[in-house]
Amino acid sequence: MKKKLLWIPGLVLFVVIVTGFYSRSGDIYFEIAKNLDLLGRVYKEISFNYVDEVDPEKFLRAGIQGMLSSLDPYTIFIDEKKIEDIDLITNGKYGGVGISIGLRGEEVTVVEVMDGYAAQRQGIQIGDIIIEAGGSAISVDNIDDVSSLVKGEPGTTVELKVLRYELMDTLSFNLIREEVIVKNITYSGFFPENSGNVYIKLSNFSRAASDEIKKTIKELKEQKPVKSIVLDLRGNPGGLLDIAIDICDKFLARDLLVVSTRGRDVSSEKKYYSVEEPIIGNEVGIVVLINGGSASASEIVAGALQDHDRAVILGTKSFGKGLVQTITPLSYNTSLKITTAKYYTPSGRCIQMIDYSEGSDVIINPTLEKEQKFFTDNKREVYAKGGITPDTTVEFNINGELTKELLAKGLFFKFANNYFFNSPDADYSGIKDEKLFNEFAEYLSEEEFKYTSQTEIEIDNLIKGAADKEEIRDELIKIKGELKGLFEKEMQIYKSEILREIRAELAARYLGLEGRIEEQLNSDLQVQTALDILSKIEIYNKFLNVAVR
Repeated sequence: MKKKLLWIPGLVLFVVIVTGFYSRSGDIYFEIAKNLDLLGRVYKEISFNYVDEVDPEKFLRAGIQGMLSSLDPYTIFIDEKKIEDIDLITNGKYGGVGISIGLRGEEVTVVEVMDGYAAQRQGIQIGDIIIEAGGSAISVDNIDDVSSLVKGEPGTTVELKVLRYELMDTLSFNLIREEVIVKNITYSGFFPENSGNVYIKLSNFSRAASDEIKKTIKELKEQKPVKSIVLDLRGNPGGLLDIAIDICDKFLARDLLVVSTRGRDVSSEKKYYSVEEPIIGNEVGIVVLINGGSASASEIVAGALQDHDRAVILGTKSFGKGLVQTITPLSYNTSLKITTAKYYTPSGRCIQMIDYSEGSDVIINPTLEKEQKFFTDNKREVYAKGGITPDTTVEFNINGELTKELLAKGLFFKFANNYFFNSPDADYSGIKDEKLFNEFAEYLSEEEFKYTSQTEIEIDNLIKGAADKEEIRDELIKIKGELKGLFEKEMQIYKSEILREIRAELAARYLGLEGRIEEQLNSDLQVQTALDILSKIEIYNKFLNVAVR
């Protein structure tokens, strides 16, 4: 039986303990020793003799950051303040209070409250604006500090002060930190409810992800036969290699190549194979959803299932991260994350999008990937470089500039807060679209929302440019006048997607995260297309170039 290593990266951080130098020539050790001596001498001279006093720690770490910046963005120094992120990514747990934050407009806002943790139990709500954490004032300028202020050892406490606009009041919460376990599967179930299709939203690849997949499918199979699966990897930034392999085990036959990795030394190639019998047979069709946010371990899973013709890949091209990082522990509770290899799908392609060695005088003799053709098991064409290309491209975008502006200003979010505050006991399923849309329009009026379309902005610029050409200027002003009422027209043109955003936010308030996802699935073009493909065996088989399923 072929063995697997335990750790690999995704888009951000992941762990394999690797140390040592790879020698390209006999004098590399001399070069390293010489330049370390130079670095030490420069550091000491500046620290002791610079005209102004220098912080020795920050000065040296600035040097480390500058040195690493000449490589790729995934090779980074992890200081003691960020070390807990490794545990979060690898093990899917951390010491915290159970909230997620984000920017809504210019405000640091609670965007998710996790079930069962201190924040929920003590009354933190979606929409609360964090103004202070652990005694430190919070604003847009220091939003990156919120995580380190709120997280900490389980059993310790942290004080949060929030502004709840609906009450026009500041509230203080003294929250006890707990071990928060982040779910890898944020939604699973039969969708549509009366079908045999299973929809699984996999958001992370931490240590428990494979077990969650196995447990989920087993429980659903006990309810009724599973006839097809939509595996949603959209927006999934990646995670651990062995977990990506384990997940492929659930769908691929035993002893199939899942992925291989190659470092600087050609002899360093390692191959990883599926080692289990799949829990889902070939009679169950699979569609994997990807987009530009699907990276690393997500691409490993999508690439393996595509190369072995086990699933139809649907959506838009993936991120294109074919690099492997390892994390080496350093002294003083710090670590160094280093790119040590590239990974290759079963057909042999590396899907790395960006060549970070291009134009670099630091990186010498790089291994360059070409946009060459490869073939799946069923002789379908697939290509290296530039991410995983879907078998069928289906875009799911927000089309209206108006909708985008409403999202950017957080007005769907704020409206949902206001609606829920005024009607906390409303029956969500009984809220009618037309009434909801009209109430949202009234809310925008009350908030004095002013919408200027891109067309109007461009005409204004043309008017300014034609200041000395009266005839043209008058004609442009006339055209601008004809655009009056454009806001109302665009509200109607994009009514369906505006309602989609409103309902998603309201569902989150009344039904929680799962309710929000269910609401979004009803209008998700990519999911609906996947269901259509899975329902038509001939089309599904044609995508995979097989005669029988």
